[in-house]
Amino acid sequence: MTGPGEFGALLRRLRLRAGHSQEHLANAAGLGVRTLADLERGRARGPQRRTVEALTRALALAPDDTRALEAAAALGRPRAVPAPATAPLAGTLALPRDLRDFTARTEALDAVRELAAHAAHAAHAAHAAHAAHASHADHGPAPVALITGQPGLGKSAFAVHAAHLLAPDYPGGQLALDLRGTDERPTDPREALARLLRALAVDESAIPRSTEERSGLWRTLTADRRLLILLDNAANEDQVRPMLPDRGTSLTLVTSRNSLAGLESACRTDLALLRREEAVHLLTRILGADRVAAEEQAARDLADLCGRLPLALRVAGQRLAARPAERIATLVSHLTDEERRLDALRAGSLEVRAAFALSYRRLAPAARTLLRRAALAQGPDFSAHTLALFADLPLRQARQLAEDLEQQGLLHATPQPDRYRFHDLLRLFAAEQLADDDPTVIERIRSTAARRLLARVEAAAAHFDAEHDRPAGHDPDPSTAPTDAGQARAWLEAEREQWLWALRHAHDRGLHREVVDTAEAMHWFSDRTQHWEQWTEVFELSAASAEAIGSRAEQAAHLNYLAWAYNLCSYDHRRALETADRAHTAALAAGDRLQQGWALGYGAGALHRLGRTEEATARMRSAADCHRHNPDPRGRLAEVSAWNALGTLLRDAGETEQALTVHRRAEAVCRAGFPGRTPALHTVYLAITEHQLGCDLAALTRWSEAESSLRRALATFESLDMPAWSEPVRLDLAVALHHQGRREEARAELTAAHRALVDLNHRRHTEAADLLHELAAEPTG
Repeated sequence: MTGPGEFGALLRRLRLRAGHSQEHLANAAGLGVRTLADLERGRARGPQRRTVEALTRALALAPDDTRALEAAAALGRPRAVPAPATAPLAGTLALPRDLRDFTARTEALDAVRELAAHAAHAAHAAHAAHAAHASHADHGPAPVALITGQPGLGKSAFAVHAAHLLAPDYPGGQLALDLRGTDERPTDPREALARLLRALAVDESAIPRSTEERSGLWRTLTADRRLLILLDNAANEDQVRPMLPDRGTSLTLVTSRNSLAGLESACRTDLALLRREEAVHLLTRILGADRVAAEEQAARDLADLCGRLPLALRVAGQRLAARPAERIATLVSHLTDEERRLDALRAGSLEVRAAFALSYRRLAPAARTLLRRAALAQGPDFSAHTLALFADLPLRQARQLAEDLEQQGLLHATPQPDRYRFHDLLRLFAAEQLADDDPTVIERIRSTAARRLLARVEAAAAHFDAEHDRPAGHDPDPSTAPTDAGQARAWLEAEREQWLWALRHAHDRGLHREVVDTAEAMHWFSDRTQHWEQWTEVFELSAASAEAIGSRAEQAAHLNYLAWAYNLCSYDHRRALETADRAHTAALAAGDRLQQGWALGYGAGALHRLGRTEEATARMRSAADCHRHNPDPRGRLAEVSAWNALGTLLRDAGETEQALTVHRRAEAVCRAGFPGRTPALHTVYLAITEHQLGCDLAALTRWSEAESSLRRALATFESLDMPAWSEPVRLDLAVALHHQGRREEARAELTAAHRALVDLNHRRHTEAADLLHELAAEPTG
């Protein structure tokens, strides 16, 4: 039942809006002025229908206003079953019970409080205007707080908790309505409005028939009330819009698994996963401080295995609370098994899997397919292109479906455009749904995806082939293929987990030619990204596939690539030496002089890093001689590499003048050119040699000459976007500048080099850090 004066307040507002005085309206309606005054003061709260009809005609009211005035009059008339006199609302839509152990969400709660406070300030200003005899009090748009997020984030619990905290500020009452947005048939807005109107004690006979009319009456009746309305579990914007108050100070809280991106003028709160400490605190609230303190690490592990998802944490906590003798670590051991994790996250009627299933069942068939096939993707995130491959859909359709799933909280967009990720538990759920697919279909799709991924890898890697001037091509989808080296590198970086899986898949299914060809295509690109530890696995697979093919020459080449990876990517120098020796044996069997020389060189590098300097130097001389006497034009490139490596060994052994002589020999070979090879390759090899010459000159304290040589090398590597090569040069340049007394220049170059070397996980990053520390400790001047 409404408070006194509801009909009178509405009548007065309508009269003032129409610009009538009491005397004018009373005459027009055939009423006495005193009667009209009593109606507006609330002394006569339930006028008869004919009186309301007379007032309606005199005011020329629109249909919505007519119904609102009649409904307000009906509230004051005697009723067969009157509502309780003490209740401001009919009481059929009371707030659900608040959670005793609700925790965290401080920032989100503050945002809702701020919205409510702003609305309260607007209400105060409106009442002040009303007291100053303004024609009417304009409260502005009614505030709406929209709470969204993936299944299991605790949106409903958050909204209920916020509603209970704010309830004292809403004397008009609180209403809560579950819109059943995850059901097969969500609550119809027309029925929901009827329930809301009944809660405001509108007589059944006064409730209009259409959704539009009910919405109009609802908005009229809420315009001057201060209500708190919770619309939980909304399906979409069309369901919610008719129930939102138009103007006034009533606060509406809306929760939804969908983003409801089209809902206008709403203050949005997208709930995130709990932080680890918040997740442990929630477990503490459920289980008690003593029990959690006794197994602190197990509690942290449990929070991580639950993915810091509030529903999963509550299920795990409730399960443990019901089993006081069970250790937290025992549940952790159950959850470690991914195949059993969702089974273990069940406590009575609470179940994580069921929460996900509600959303999954509501998806269209194509969206369900995309979601479960997304579980085939590798790594922490994946692109729409990868989703299209596994779902066997056109890219445009896969991209649209991924956006839809993101809006429904089932996928998360990453900061990188067109990329998505799963919550860990949702990934497990999606993988379970793959049982709906025919296994032969899944195997066909995986194999097709692997082939297409490897074909794109070859096309992308061709952008970095400095040995041949071959155009990038043969991409299975030219319309989306990388078009230059920058795009190619970005794709190879972003999709590293996917193409590495494709390489494993091809190897395991005996597609050895595809594996060898793909690894061969990436040989030059690997040289630009030495910090990738994955190169060890890439070349382990390709060497094994080359052996399976039976090609001793290819086996020797890929064993050499593998020895390089052990030396420079994973720093496993013993295995590098063993692998180089195997490569040398295979090269001898194949009669391949080029690979024999490379194997000797990689073995020498491993010996050097193992501290066997004399052996390393002797073997590197053998490598240089092997290449020097090789008539194959490719031998010239290998010869330069061998001379450069030999010179480095000599310099490290303190024989700097000899090192300089050897590096001058490498420079001479470079300047003579490489017949049949690209200008870019000549530029790279010359820059490598310039770097070594700069280091020799620095070791001889010829700092100015060293600087010139190092600057030329740095400029070349920077122009080719080769940070794995440019940043060690920058470090050496900084040293040369420092020894010339150019302290600030040295500091700038050293700072940049240190930052980049850390990002590259380069072994010299500690050297850069030590030099920075020394530079900072030196007295200025």
